This record gives sequence, structure tokens and C-alpha cells, in this order.
Amino acid sequence: MVRGSAISKKRYNCVMNYKEIAQNTLTIEAETLLNAAKNMNDVFEQAVEMVLACSGKLVITGVGKSGLIGAKMAATFASTGTPSFFLHPTEALHGDLGMISKNDVVIAISYSGESEELSSILPHIKRFGTPLIGMTRDRNSTLGKYSDVVIDVVVTKEACPLNIAPTSSTTLTLALGDALAVCLMKARDFKKSDFASFHPGGALGKKLFIKVSNLMQTQNIPVVSKETKVKEAILKISEGRLGTVLVTNEQNQLIALVSDGDIRRALLDENFSLEDEVFKYATKNPSTCQDEDMLASDALVLIEEKKIQLLVVTDKNKKIKGVLHIHTLIEKGIS
Repeated sequence: MVRGSAISKKRYNCVMNYKEIAQNTLTIEAETLLNAAKNMNDVFEQAVEMVLACSGKLVITGVGKSGLIGAKMAATFASTGTPSFFLHPTEALHGDLGMISKNDVVIAISYSGESEELSSILPHIKRFGTPLIGMTRDRNSTLGKYSDVVIDVVVTKEACPLNIAPTSSTTLTLALGDALAVCLMKARDFKKSDFASFHPGGALGKKLFIKVSNLMQTQNIPVVSKETKVKEAILKISEGRLGTVLVTNEQNQLIALVSDGDIRRALLDENFSLEDEVFKYATKNPSTCQDEDMLASDALVLIEEKKIQLLVVTDKNKKIKGVLHIHTLIEKGIS
């Protein structure tokens, strides 16, 4: 028992050490970002203007950890309105240099500025006359000398306890890439709808593009007349599988609806009869929508505000065009 307690205590202390190490890591990297923000200079603005003036693509290149950061940066640029792709220096040396044109802008990433593979393609990039933005700690490095603009990636120390593994430096590089992307978004007045157009399958794309007409049910809608008996309406509710039946008048206009909840509440009435007309227990003047081009996300807001499960879509004459159930919206990921 004592031995077990000692082991548990040892493990607890170990966890506490891990927590302190993690906090220290985050603190070091956070300080790195704050220092970079304080020391931001006009060179960054020059980089933004260079990319804005680009009539081609933004090409990102780098090796190792810098390459991984570069690939993420290219994805961010591409999804926020700046055509971009990642090019590995080794692949570039074996034919892919042809992917770069003089109308492009290249961002080359190397913390030391002396990456052998990257340095090998720099003369060729300059031969094409392609503008080059370098991201490095050393302006006097090979990368720094070849670059038209150098974005400083300067860190006091890596978060790595050996001060070797790229940690603070890769975090700063990634953050500077994000800062550049955000500047470009602001300059181009990039909106949510623009972002969604690049992410049609994502949550935002669904929110901004899917309309009521895309999701509403238009066939096999359970409809009865106001004179229909309750027992017949119950059968319609079961067949329709919407938990509701719509009630129309002689002109086929929507005048009410009856849900299974309405029927259950009616059963509590001592005068209830299955031979009663269903209109007696119906919800009169139910909530409707006359705009089938309404965004499905807005329809969900309306459904939640009205505390209903079924939204009936009608024309201006109250003729039924379709129905939209809250379950359909949820299943399709509308939020």
C-alpha cells in the first residue's frame, strides 16, 4: 500500500514537471511572437506589395521543417485568395523549375539561409527574373543576398531545451506567413463568401451556399382537407414520416397543420373523438416561408426562434411548394 502511494506520488510529480515544461515552451514561443510584432518593419509592407503586384502565382519553397511550414503557408494563401503552391527545391532541380515564371513571386524559407538544396535553385530563380522574398535569420546569408526582400525570422532561443530543434523559429515563420496572408486578405477585401467559394464542402460553405430549395421535400407531402377526420389524419401523419400533416382549404391553400404532439394533447380532452374534424385540433396560421432561395442556415434560425420542427414553404398565395424539417438541416450539417 505504501509502495503504491509512493509510485502514485512520483507519477504526480512527473506530470507536474511536464506541465511546467509545456508552460515554459509556450511562454518562450509566445515571447518570440511578441518580439517579432514589436520589431516589425517596413520590409514586411514591401513583401505584401510585391505579392499584390504579382500577376502569376505565389510559389513557396523550403527544405525540411521549413518546407513543412511552407506547404502550410501555400495552402493558407491558396484558400484565402492568393493563388499559390509549394515547390520542393529538390524536385525543382529535376525539372519542376519550369513551374516558376517571371510573373510569379517566390517565397524561399531557410532559417540559416544556407540550406544546400535551396541555395542551389536561387541563381536559377533570379535568372528567370522572378521576384524573391526570403525568410531567414541572416540577411547576409546566401538566401539573404539573393532575395529582393528579406523578412527577418529572428528568435532569441528555440523552445527546445538543447536550443537545436526548430521550435520557436518554425512557430515564428508560420505566424509571419499567416500575417502576410491576412494582410493580403484585407488588401483584397476578401469576404466570407469568397472564403466559402474555396471551401464548398466545409461548414462555412454549407452555411453560405445551401438554400432552402436544395433541402426541402417537394414530393409525398402529407396533406389533408380541413374536414378530414382525426383518425384519417393520424394515418397520414404516420405515412408522411414528418410527424405532421398539413391542412388545406378548398383552394389548396395552407391554413393549418397538425403534429403528433397536437394529437397527443387532444387525447387529454374528455370530449375527444377520432371522428372529430382534424381542423379542430390544428395549429392555425402556422409559420411559413415564401422564399425558397433563403439560406438553409437562416431557415434553421427561423425554426429555432419559432420553436417548430417543420417549416412549410409556400408561394405568395399560400400554395404549398415544399417542407423543410429540422432533422434534415441537422443531418446535412447546417448550423
